[in-house]
Amino acid sequence: MEYKLKDTLSKDAFRYGYLVNKVFPFVKPHMARIILNMILAVPLGLLDSVVAYSLKPYMDCVINGRTFTIGNYSIEQNTLAIIIPFGIVLFALVQGLLKYTNNYLTDWTGNKISNSLKVDLFKKLTSLDPKFYDINSSGLVLTRFFTDPETASKNIINTIKSFIMSIFGITGLVAVLLFNSWKLAIIGVGVMAIAITPVTLIRKKIKKVSNATMVVGGDMTTNFNETFAGNKIMTAYNLQKLQNNKFEEQIKTQFNLTISLTKRVGWMSPIMYFICSIGIALVMFYGNHLIISGQMTAGSFASFVTSLLLLYKPVKDLGRTLTDLQTTFVALGRVFELFDLVPYITNKKDAVKLEGLNNCIDFENVCFEYENNVPVLKNFSLHINKSETIALVGNSGGGKSTTVNLLPRFYDIKSGEIKFDGINIKEFELNSLRDNISFVFQDNFLFSGTIKENILMGKQNATEEEIQNVIKMAHLDEFLNTLENGIDTFVGERGASLSGGQRQRVAIARAMIKNAPIVILDEATSALDNESEAIVQKALDNLMQNKTVFVIAHRLSTIKNADRIAVINEGELVELGTHEELMSIPNGNYKHLYDMQFKTQETVA
Repeated sequence: MEYKLKDTLSKDAFRYGYLVNKVFPFVKPHMARIILNMILAVPLGLLDSVVAYSLKPYMDCVINGRTFTIGNYSIEQNTLAIIIPFGIVLFALVQGLLKYTNNYLTDWTGNKISNSLKVDLFKKLTSLDPKFYDINSSGLVLTRFFTDPETASKNIINTIKSFIMSIFGITGLVAVLLFNSWKLAIIGVGVMAIAITPVTLIRKKIKKVSNATMVVGGDMTTNFNETFAGNKIMTAYNLQKLQNNKFEEQIKTQFNLTISLTKRVGWMSPIMYFICSIGIALVMFYGNHLIISGQMTAGSFASFVTSLLLLYKPVKDLGRTLTDLQTTFVALGRVFELFDLVPYITNKKDAVKLEGLNNCIDFENVCFEYENNVPVLKNFSLHINKSETIALVGNSGGGKSTTVNLLPRFYDIKSGEIKFDGINIKEFELNSLRDNISFVFQDNFLFSGTIKENILMGKQNATEEEIQNVIKMAHLDEFLNTLENGIDTFVGERGASLSGGQRQRVAIARAMIKNAPIVILDEATSALDNESEAIVQKALDNLMQNKTVFVIAHRLSTIKNADRIAVINEGELVELGTHEELMSIPNGNYKHLYDMQFKTQETVA
């Protein structure tokens, strides 16, 4: 299945059997409560028919003075006048208790199923490759992975329960109608059937609007995320009006979609009322004839009319429930499309564990492209010895970051091989491969939590001695001492409460405590001022000790300290050597870069 979440119209939205089979594993652990819930829905649906039926003996026996008999037993008028009202109150009490229990079980099971779906979908989300995050907006991902499971799972039990209540409510009331007069029942039920026909005509419209609303909701969430993350850019460039206008357009689109559905669904209720009123008029007209001709008692007629009026509610509820059920299945269809997403990068069968780097890393004729037929690396070959520091330089977009991102298999190459000690990295277990590589980026991401928690992400079972050691080596101690809570200070979302240099040192400490044999530094000091860079560089020097290091940098000091420099232009290795060797090449690429970018730095230094 494609990673791009563009096809929001689930092809499985109407495959009810398929979707039920898919959701059943999430429902199965709670089947006992669900079955009890559905059993309780049966008497809840039937109780209205009991109240409607009670009007027959009340009218015939209590009001008109006839004797009420059940088999060989008869009940006097005065006794019946007491029993029926109190019986109705008792039934109402029972109905209230059943409804409370039913609603509790519905919410409990619905939330349990929803939580299970969300947990499994989050696991799916964390298993996907960086490519998935590259091509999908955060708003769309949040909607598909969070909102849809909520709609699908929490509503499914409630919808099925409502369906059962409506069916048994209709069954009980129709039984009362038939018992009182099968002739009038044919008229009443026939007209009612005609009244609910429009419900079947809006299924596709509901599906279309549901998906369109989901897309707009995703765009709105993306807008919120971008406004939050890019608030400084928005303020600096006075983009508030632009962002406001964009959000207003999204709100307007969402409103139009909602009203579009309302216009199509809203006319059903008046039409149903009108058709039902015709049915009631016909029943009253014909019922009057039956009473006068002695074919029906006044009590039977009152019971019949009450049943017919009460029948309207479960019939209307059934129509709404069928609409809700379709919405639920549309959401379920989208949810299980996500479960069908398969990571492109997986462990090979019989993959082996990587136990560190012994000799070298080799790129052999590597070709790579993010998009088909748009090559980023072209027959790229490079040999790196263990414990060597190699700097990658070159034009922007030339493939430097791509080269290092291929080592932990963030992406897989199109052709060629990448080898550790002569073994293709695809032979290694992904977890063990990535355990052997540490990353320090230009803009390191810190998770919400404490500084200590962020450091321990490099090694969750690290000892206190190891933690204190990396704090010193990453030069964290000098600023931790200025914080009231020290290493237990909360850093805020994305580490917003720390300066750029402080965030870098926390990230370096995280990489240090991991103690991986391969270290990748991707523009690790380019965004820092000179003072911060000097401190961070000391921390990086400690991190790089006895490691195989890949450095992408724009600072001459970092590059000159490398054992070798690889010059990458347009996805090809064009030069390789030490600073002195590359500077001696007449009209060389590195010499040109030096004259354009680095010479000024050396003069300033």
